[in-house]
Amino acid sequence: MKSLLVIGGSYFAGRVFVECLSALARYRVYLFNRGHLRVDIQGVSQITGDRERPQDIAERIPQRHWDVVVDFCAYTPEHIQSLLSRLSGSVGHYLFISTTSIYAPATLLPIPETAPKVQAPQPELGDYADYGYQKWLAECHLEAICREKAIPYTILRPAIIYGRYNYAPRESFFFDHLLSGTPLVVPENRQFYYSFIWVEDLAEMLIACLENPLVMNQAFNVASEERISYAQIADTIEEVTGRRFERRPMGTAEIIRQGVPMPFPPDAHLLYDGRKLCQALGFVPTPFILGMAKTWQDYQEVIRRRMQMQKEKSP
Repeated sequence: MKSLLVIGGSYFAGRVFVECLSALARYRVYLFNRGHLRVDIQGVSQITGDRERPQDIAERIPQRHWDVVVDFCAYTPEHIQSLLSRLSGSVGHYLFISTTSIYAPATLLPIPETAPKVQAPQPELGDYADYGYQKWLAECHLEAICREKAIPYTILRPAIIYGRYNYAPRESFFFDHLLSGTPLVVPENRQFYYSFIWVEDLAEMLIACLENPLVMNQAFNVASEERISYAQIADTIEEVTGRRFERRPMGTAEIIRQGVPMPFPPDAHLLYDGRKLCQALGFVPTPFILGMAKTWQDYQEVIRRRMQMQKEKSP
């Protein structure tokens, strides 16, 4: 059986990918991560280590031919350098999960893969000032090393990911407002639009990319063609849940002035062109309303389990 190494793989998109892949029994899957969240799946081996400690890479990951390496958690060029310089054995295909945050602000929408990239940190993003810039540098470093070592690579840049195991307050932001009855602030003037990808679709597309010569030595956006506004997100969630928000319309300037918490920017488009990968794979993304309906079912199960755990802890 072929060997596949996942860097990360225990949270959100990585975990969904590992679950979907393991069900196919195509690879012997190894996870290399810090072990904070165990993944107990038949056919999946978890190696505890930290890529920030280069000796862990050299000493804990077994030496073999890795048919595929899927890297979910490289955030800097140093992460790429450390892994590829210390990983024992050989690599047949390297897949790097990057981000659409590498793109510079653009007026041409949706943003294609060839659009200009950020060339410096973005202080206006606060804690995430370095995120897109460092990811772009990581991409550049990966391409250079892989070309030098003759390792085929594929770079995927997901748009906004939603769905099962999501720990970021994206769709849960809306679900929690709905369940608590807290009024939902909705921009009332100009509408801005966002690109999404359901985590289950991302996992399927990742699997379709493995050892696929049609996607090698290229970078791809991963996004549905649907353009979804903030109000449309609320409309969709109302439709799939059968419940209604108490909406509080507010102008964008006032939202920003008050610092109203929102999961997506109320004053900027986040639109990306994902057609290149969909065409290469012959893949049609799941409609937003269907993906969100399944996500709502998953979220209800999370709530049920949380309540059960609280009940069991009660005296």
